[in-house]
Amino acid sequence: MKRIVILRAMTVIMLLLLAVTVFGDSRNPFVDVVKNIRGSVVNIQVEYEMTGMGINGFPNQDEFFKFFFPQPQRQSPTRKAKAMGTGFIFKREGNSVYIITNNHVVEKGNDDGADITVSLEDKEEYPGEIVGLDSDSDLAVIKIEIESDEWVTIATLGESANLEVGQWAIAIGNPFGEELNRTVTVGVISALGRSNFNFGNDGGPLYQNYIQTDAAINRGNSGGPLVSIDGEVIGVNAAISTPNQGNVGIGFAIPVDMVKKVVNDLMQHGEVVRAYLGILPQEITSDLRKSLNLDNASGVLIAQVEDDTPASDGKLEQGDVIIKFNDKDISNVAQFRIVVAESQIGEKLPVEIIRKQKHKTLYVTLLKRAADLADNNTTSSDADWLGLKVESVKSEAAKQYKIDESSGVFISAIEKDSPAEDSDLRVGDVILEINFETVEDVESFKEIYAKVKDSGKDQVLFRVKSVNGQYHYVAVNTVR
Repeated sequence: MKRIVILRAMTVIMLLLLAVTVFGDSRNPFVDVVKNIRGSVVNIQVEYEMTGMGINGFPNQDEFFKFFFPQPQRQSPTRKAKAMGTGFIFKREGNSVYIITNNHVVEKGNDDGADITVSLEDKEEYPGEIVGLDSDSDLAVIKIEIESDEWVTIATLGESANLEVGQWAIAIGNPFGEELNRTVTVGVISALGRSNFNFGNDGGPLYQNYIQTDAAINRGNSGGPLVSIDGEVIGVNAAISTPNQGNVGIGFAIPVDMVKKVVNDLMQHGEVVRAYLGILPQEITSDLRKSLNLDNASGVLIAQVEDDTPASDGKLEQGDVIIKFNDKDISNVAQFRIVVAESQIGEKLPVEIIRKQKHKTLYVTLLKRAADLADNNTTSSDADWLGLKVESVKSEAAKQYKIDESSGVFISAIEKDSPAEDSDLRVGDVILEINFETVEDVESFKEIYAKVKDSGKDQVLFRVKSVNGQYHYVAVNTVR
C-alpha cells in the first residue's frame, strides 16, 4: 500500500514539473496569451442621429440576435443615439493606428454629424475615422492618430484554414459597454463553416463562413478578437444565437483568413475587390440529389445563368452542378460564393461540372463584382427615385432573402435621408405594384416610375411583399 501511495505522489510531482516546463510556471496557460493581446483591444462608441425604430430599439426581434452593442429605447422620432462595440489594433504606421471591427458597429459613423470615439487600454480617448466598410462580410477598418511616443499593443493575425473543432478559443471584448471592458472568456471551437443565417431586415452579410464557439460573448463583444492558445487572432466576433439576447454558448466569429483579405482591400482601395460569375446558385437537397442522380449532395446547382456574364460566356447552363471551381471542391452555396469572390479576376479558371450525369470541365474569366451585385442594367436600377435601389427577384442578391416571387423587383438598398427611408419600405421587400400598376421586372419598374415622376403627384402607393411574407400597401411621400 505504501508503495502505491509513493508512486502516486511521484506521478503528481512529475505532472507538476511537466506543467512548469511547458508553461514556465504553474499558472493557467491562458494568462500569458491574454497579457500579450489584451492591450490591443479597444472600446468603440458611435454617436449619431437616428429616427424611430421598432420595439426596444430593435427593427426585428429575431431569435438570431446579430447586433452585440447596446441600443437605445424608443424616445422620440429623431434623437441622438449611441452604439458601442469592440475592436482591436492590428497595424501602426507612424502616428496612425489601424483597428479592425464589425461594419455594424461603426457604419453609422459615416452619417453627417456622427462621431466615433475609441478608448485604449489606458482609457485615453481618440476620435476615430472610417478607413473602409464592407457590409457583405460585416467588417470595417477605422483609424486613430496618436502621439509619436505613445505605445500601443498590436495583435498578431494568425490563420484559420486549419482550425479544428475542439481547439481552445479565447474571446476578448466589451460586453454591455464600458463597465465590463476587455472581459476575457474561454471556450472551444464548437463548429466550423456555419452559414445561411438571416439577420433580420437587412438579411445579414452575403459572405458567411463562421467559426462557432462557446466562449461567452454578449452584446458589446462585437468586433473583438477570437484568439487561439498561441495568442494569435483566429477570428472577429460578429454574432450570437440566443433566445434572450444573452449568451447561451453559441457565438460566431468571422475567420481571420477572410478578415485579412477584406482588410487588405479596404486599406488599399477603400472597398473590397471581389470576382463575379453571374449565376444563381442553389443548395443541393437530398431530394435534388436523387432527382439528379448524384452520388452525394456536395456542389451547387445552377438555378439561373444571367446574360452577358462570365458564366454565360463560359457556356455554363441552368441545371449544371458545379462540383469544383478553380480546383477547389465545392460543398455548398455559402462556400461557393466565397471561393468565387476570392478568385483571380481576369484569368481563365477551370469549372468542373456535372451536366446530365456527365462530368465536364469548362473555363470562365471572372469580372470584378459591382457593389450592387449586378454588372448590367437589366438586373438593377440606380437609386435615383425616392432613394430606392431595386434588383431582379431572380438575381443572386435576392437569393439571400429567400425570395420566391416570379415577378416584381426586390429592394436591395435604401438611400439615407430619402423619401423611401422615411416610409415603411424595407430592404428585402418585393415591390409588386406601383399605383396599382403591376411591376413585372426591373424594366417595367423603370417605365412605371418614369410615368409617376412625370405626373408630379405628392404620394406614390406601393404594394409589396415584406421580408416576413406579409402583403401590404405602403404610401411614400415624394415631397419631403
